[in-house]
Amino acid sequence: MNVKTTRNLGKLIALSLITSTMLHATNGDNLIAVGAKARGMGGVGIALSHGAESGLVNAALITSVESSEVGFGGTVFMPDIETTLNTTADGSLTSDADMNMIPEVSIAHKIDENWYVGIGMWGTAGMGTDYDDATFNPATGQMGNMQMVTNLQLMQFGVPIAYKTGGLSLAVTPVLQYGNLDINYMAPEFDTSGNPTGAFYSNGAGLAQDFGFGFNLGLAYNFADQGMPGLTLGAIYKSSIEMDYDNQLTIATAPFGVTLPAGDTLEQPEEYGVGIAYLIGQHTFAFDYKKIKWSDADGYSDFGWDDSDVYAVGYAYTENEWTVRLGYNHADSAVVAGMDPRLNFFNLLGFPANAEDHYTIGGSYEFSKQFSLDLAYVYADEAEDTFALGMMGLDSITTTHSEDSVSFQLAYKF
Repeated sequence: MNVKTTRNLGKLIALSLITSTMLHATNGDNLIAVGAKARGMGGVGIALSHGAESGLVNAALITSVESSEVGFGGTVFMPDIETTLNTTADGSLTSDADMNMIPEVSIAHKIDENWYVGIGMWGTAGMGTDYDDATFNPATGQMGNMQMVTNLQLMQFGVPIAYKTGGLSLAVTPVLQYGNLDINYMAPEFDTSGNPTGAFYSNGAGLAQDFGFGFNLGLAYNFADQGMPGLTLGAIYKSSIEMDYDNQLTIATAPFGVTLPAGDTLEQPEEYGVGIAYLIGQHTFAFDYKKIKWSDADGYSDFGWDDSDVYAVGYAYTENEWTVRLGYNHADSAVVAGMDPRLNFFNLLGFPANAEDHYTIGGSYEFSKQFSLDLAYVYADEAEDTFALGMMGLDSITTTHSEDSVSFQLAYKF
């Protein structure tokens, strides 16, 4: 690799770092669901109640809680990301950030025959990349992905409030989101004339934190009064939430004269969806559809993310104290090949949110009428994308992405 190609490659890799923490989730940078029950059924939850666990996805469904319910658990998330640049001496490099713990706590309480309230804390993302141990030697063409180390964490706090009359349930959930973002990497140094000196330095702004506000709306209708007690329809809307991570993105791009329209803003996008669920005897069937508006979200839209159509189907069978769950979830990849080869480059190196197909299995065991254990396993099949570059000695970039996760939850009714 010649010196000019090495310098340009360094610039492109550094550009990818501005969002390299948005790597390891499923529907874009969102989990397919929070809570072990929903995750075991492919993420369905718009029309199917999971008790207190429903407080975030569709709070109208906490109206199934008979008195009070508490759910406590989390997800151990294990992504596997491997990227190959066809003209470097690195070959394929795999991120060492291959395990994250994502917590979840849900509480719901029946006030009277009409009103229900809850509170919850849900980790919606816990991700990052770590190439700190990669060999970094530009003289030999070993860029080591610039020894990038990044971390993004998102957590939402909400207070679901639901009202039920007859078969109709309506809900609103005010949401407070906490996020932190940290980006550090080896950046090329330039002199006062803008020429590279051949030296590199550690570039980063330290940890940036922010709080953002939004809301969720939910609706559910049970057709019991119409002679179909097992049928429920649901609908949701989630507002966008603006997050500003001071100096993170601007400092990451400053050495290269890049101006981002949204500055340091990364806005979690709005979503809307509908669902249907049907219970007959020991069998439960559910289907959800939702759209995630990445293309309208500040930050993501700057990098060409596309909207995602998400389809989820789930099945559950209950026998005495046991419940077994199966599911499938498909989401269009938010990362697509664009006209600008630089976007192709950093979207696959820094944004491989290209997982599409998820297969799930789960189960519950009731130790008593008050206490139960829920488990789920989600596997995202390997997705591989190759985007053409055709610039600065780089012909293409290839990224493979697969995921495993295990979720657990303890539920207590009182």
